[in-house]
Amino acid sequence: MGIPKTIDNDLAATYMTFGFDSAVACATDALDRLHTTAESHRRVMILEVMGRYAGWIAMMSGIAGGAEVILIPEIPFRIESVCEAVAARERLGKHHTIVVAAEGARPHGGTFATVGEQASDREARLGGLGAMVGSEIEKRTGKETRVVVLGHLQRGGSPTHWDRALCTVFGAKAVELVKAGALGRMVTYTGSSVDSVPLADAVGHIRTVPPDGGLASTARALGICLGE
Repeated sequence: MGIPKTIDNDLAATYMTFGFDSAVACATDALDRLHTTAESHRRVMILEVMGRYAGWIAMMSGIAGGAEVILIPEIPFRIESVCEAVAARERLGKHHTIVVAAEGARPHGGTFATVGEQASDREARLGGLGAMVGSEIEKRTGKETRVVVLGHLQRGGSPTHWDRALCTVFGAKAVELVKAGALGRMVTYTGSSVDSVPLADAVGHIRTVPPDGGLASTARALGICLGE
């Protein structure tokens, strides 16, 4: 019996996993704090967040936290577009910019940024994208740039009320399924109710942010640069 627990929110067949809302809350709080120092020092501040190959944390926290640039794996970015977004704000007299970069974001035609050697029996260890983007922004625009890697802070601490309730509901549903003899399944949240699907349906592929879906459309409507 499976229960969907990952901060990345990248499991197929469920609208949300528990842990995700708490991670987004952590990232959003970090962005709220970065706005203060970015504005007072007239800097570009880059927050690198987790998510591996799915940009849910970056997109949700970026929109909630008022970022001007959001970079996600699902939309390969052009550094020229990012730098133009910074320059455009300068021309408007807005001398600070907040960038949220998912660890799995990658430049158009490029590959993922990784840290250290990849073990043969493990996934690549993603990281370093924020530093790469920050270096390019500073070099191309002349703006002082700082990078914050939120890292494992996203994975700990007190969970949000939503995550507490969601995991409890998942657990209760899982026990009901076991009692009914419905094994080999994963509990899911559909957005309005709790259900279950065969485990194979849940792990066959990852759930990613649709490049033309509601979240991306909202970001564009708000004038947020997605590096396109």
